[in-house]
Amino acid sequence: MHPVSAAPRSATPWCQVLAVFLRLGLTSFGGPVAHLGYFRAEFVQRRRWLSEHSYADLVALCQFLPGPASSQVGLALGLMRAGWGGALAAWLGFTLPSALALALLGLGFSSAAAGGWFDAGLARGLKIVAVAVVAQAVWGMARSLCATPGRAALMAAACALTLWQPGVAGQLAAMGGAALLGKWAWGRRGPGAASSPPEDWHLPPGLTARTGGVLLGLCAALLAVLPLVLLAWPGRVLAAFDAFYRAGALVFGGGHVVLPLLQSAVVAPGWVPADAFLAGYGAAQAVPGPLFTFAAFLGAAMAPGWAGAGLALVCLLAIFLPAALLVAGALPLWARLRQRPGARGVLAGVNAAVVGLLLAALIDPVGRSALHSPADAALALAAFAALVWGRVPPWAVVLACGAAGAWWG
Repeated sequence: MHPVSAAPRSATPWCQVLAVFLRLGLTSFGGPVAHLGYFRAEFVQRRRWLSEHSYADLVALCQFLPGPASSQVGLALGLMRAGWGGALAAWLGFTLPSALALALLGLGFSSAAAGGWFDAGLARGLKIVAVAVVAQAVWGMARSLCATPGRAALMAAACALTLWQPGVAGQLAAMGGAALLGKWAWGRRGPGAASSPPEDWHLPPGLTARTGGVLLGLCAALLAVLPLVLLAWPGRVLAAFDAFYRAGALVFGGGHVVLPLLQSAVVAPGWVPADAFLAGYGAAQAVPGPLFTFAAFLGAAMAPGWAGAGLALVCLLAIFLPAALLVAGALPLWARLRQRPGARGVLAGVNAAVVGLLLAALIDPVGRSALHSPADAALALAAFAALVWGRVPPWAVVLACGAAGAWWG
């Protein structure tokens, strides 16, 4: 089967982008790797906003950048489809459902009542459906991006390296090694390394390489300037903005990797009690959307009433701001690079490694944390079959698996 090709780009109103990402924000359970699978099903397979190769190039870029990779992919998709308004709409739609839920929980937090608000069986079903969603993404991307024996071997090697050396170091080593091998193997000859059409990466007017450099410089400058401003004008709001901005800018791997930084930022100075931090972390696992919305819970838990609501907004904006600056700044540079003949082999190797990374994540932690019995495996297999061969919409599969988990208890 030939890979899905992108439909010609047409102007998309930001409200349509908002509606699409709002639905994803309400149904995308399972963490960042599963989110990439939901995005691929929606924007590559269903809507054909971009091709398989373009999507893999975008995922590769966001894997290299600090911050939440799935949110950065969403920001980039909105930016390329509907300009700056589309980027904002994509972020709002994907982020607000979980941010509002966690902020409300933070405002009403009570250590005596925080334990049993989410049904364990429902959580079990949602973890299982994440296995199926990630497996569907690996299956589809491998058929398109790893169709030759050489690229399939590179995918397997990247998977093995990532499982042997988990964490950011292993991921970066796998992609860096794949880039070098790809340049050597496919850098001069086009088969297997062909890039997608330029129209897949339509950037809004004004977002040039120079503008991108300014945005990247602004991201770095804020890291240096915010602590100095805080020394001159100390205060909790500015201190919270600085702490959460730093966490969002300096963490590679996103998701769970940011938790130690946040814990040292809010628990050590006494802003949030340790039990509230742990309760909020548990709640963040049970809501859809990006884990970085845990910042909304922490901000709301810092103070009661409207003060807590304001801090929730400050912390949420601060932790996502570096991701937005980085992805918007890097996109025009990456778009130019990926069209050069010498870079096509590099991208072919990196894309194969990206599939290997997804395969490794499917094994551990997605599969390892979700599949504990033959019944779990059977439900995951049924969900996978429904997605791949039954063409059932992902949201319907999510609801069905959640209901099955709640029924099993």
